[in-house]
Amino acid sequence: MASKLKEKSSEETGSGAHGVTLPLDQFSRLVALVYRGALDPLPWSGAVEALHRLLQASWVTLILRPASAGHQALMVNMGREGGPHVAASPHINPDVFTLDPFMNLPSDRIVTADEMVGESNWLNSEYYRQFCEPAGVRYVMGADIHTEEGSECRFRICRPAEAPPFSAADKALCQMLLPHFENAVRLYTSIDAAESERQLLAGTVDRMLLGTVILDEAGTVLKTNSVAHHILRENDGLRIAQGLLEAGYGAENRELYRLIKLALQGITSTAGAVSQAMSISRPSGRAKLGLALRSIPQGDWLETRHRPTVAVFIRDPESRSQASREMIQRLFGLTPAESSLALLLADGQSLDEAAVQLGVRKNTARAQLRAIFSKTGVTRQTALVRLLLASVTPQ
Repeated sequence: MASKLKEKSSEETGSGAHGVTLPLDQFSRLVALVYRGALDPLPWSGAVEALHRLLQASWVTLILRPASAGHQALMVNMGREGGPHVAASPHINPDVFTLDPFMNLPSDRIVTADEMVGESNWLNSEYYRQFCEPAGVRYVMGADIHTEEGSECRFRICRPAEAPPFSAADKALCQMLLPHFENAVRLYTSIDAAESERQLLAGTVDRMLLGTVILDEAGTVLKTNSVAHHILRENDGLRIAQGLLEAGYGAENRELYRLIKLALQGITSTAGAVSQAMSISRPSGRAKLGLALRSIPQGDWLETRHRPTVAVFIRDPESRSQASREMIQRLFGLTPAESSLALLLADGQSLDEAAVQLGVRKNTARAQLRAIFSKTGVTRQTALVRLLLASVTPQ
């Protein structure tokens, strides 16, 4: 490490009290890797690999999820055998960590096992004899990162017995990186929570057989979900042409463009998100597609290209969604027969038409409709349709 660090004055390098650090350009690149780690497919793999090489370590480890009774530990490791990888194998369990005396470290400073535990206590500990010594690990330094959001990340760097102990310069470098790691962990936690919520909502929309098309600030299609992809692939009244959402009939296409333009204007409106709706005729003669357009609120600070600005929801009334049926049953306490009738009514069928499709007598359908009215709290079929559509369609 000493050969990789340069002793310069604080004026030249911005160094701390130890008077030694990396040249600013190298340190800047290392900090960039720390922040980029929050976006890496394998979190912090670049930073872990750089520190492994720079500190001549046998292991560099970030424990992103400490072991617990319900979970194995989740680590990003860089060892002698190869590049960074995730370790979450069955042998990494809570028992390993309960023996570790190098735990509950300060979150504001880098410490070594020798100074934290004591050299003799460290070398004679059960954890060292069982796990460190067989792996060729003698020296360990690190810190425990705790964020205000409750995240915990353990940062550990190891060296073998034949290597020199960690120097003050080594500790000083990691100390300067520590607040950057904490901020990057907070960023990662925020992104992870947002992605979990996005997947949950996307899965819910898919199960409702609701198509979604996301447009950018120019009205160009950015992405579609699987339901929308299937509808658009049929090219039955609605398609994607040259990256734009397009209706099959001229009058409807002009209306669609008008509504998209209004929705795009809504992203800068102080009145909030703008919602529009229309129907799309299908040349096949099948029931019209229902479209709902909604502008997507934008942040106040950054202006970027190709960001989501408008969501278009597509509903095919001829699609039968088991998820929607089950949702309506749970929401209103309907029986399977009642929910089937309710969905047919929501699709625009009359009571008589629904009775024929369900294969029940008209009197039976009327009795079921009365039960539906009683359970949902409405008294008219039009009100029932609005209630059901609102319960399964994003507003």
